[in-house]
Amino acid sequence: MSTITLLSSLTSSFSSLSFSSQISQKPNSLSFARPNSLSLSTRTPPRPLTVLATVASPQEVETADLKKYVKSRLPGGFAAQTIIGTGRRKCAIARVVLQEGTGKLIINYRDAKEYLQGNPLWLQYVKVPLVALGYESSYDVFVKAHGGGLSGQAQAISLGIARALLKVSEDHRVPLRREGLLTRDSRVVERKKVGLKKARKAPQFSKR
Repeated sequence: MSTITLLSSLTSSFSSLSFSSQISQKPNSLSFARPNSLSLSTRTPPRPLTVLATVASPQEVETADLKKYVKSRLPGGFAAQTIIGTGRRKCAIARVVLQEGTGKLIINYRDAKEYLQGNPLWLQYVKVPLVALGYESSYDVFVKAHGGGLSGQAQAISLGIARALLKVSEDHRVPLRREGLLTRDSRVVERKKVGLKKARKAPQFSKR
């Protein structure tokens, strides 16, 4: 009986005790206070307004001046002129207008020497019809050329000048024909063929 009474007294004593064990489920997190961010005044001063002015290059200015000059010399455009000739070579086409002047040569509103990159052969092509008749300093030449390369355009201009000189006088036909300046050069690039690398070039032959 003594053991029973002892156990009952122990249970009563344990029940009288109350443990308030509140254990947080979350682990204690270390909370560090964020330091106040240093507020530095990084405001950039207002930039002055910059006005971008496009300055035209000397070449553009010269082209614009030549364009005004050509329009003043050719009222109504190329088609309205009387002394005009059309020349062709390969893929190049050139419309040429002759006017009495001092021998200026303007191609696509640019000086001929600049347009033809100072190439003496191309410049010679252009001047041959005028030199053949002794008119190199008697007429101003205005040209509109397109298509092909500069070499083809130069030869097309030569044919156009020769045809325009025929409208000045029919007597020019004999000396121009004698120099071969009225003949249209019909040679063009030959087309590529199937199975060949170019028009005539074939791939290397291997016997084995």
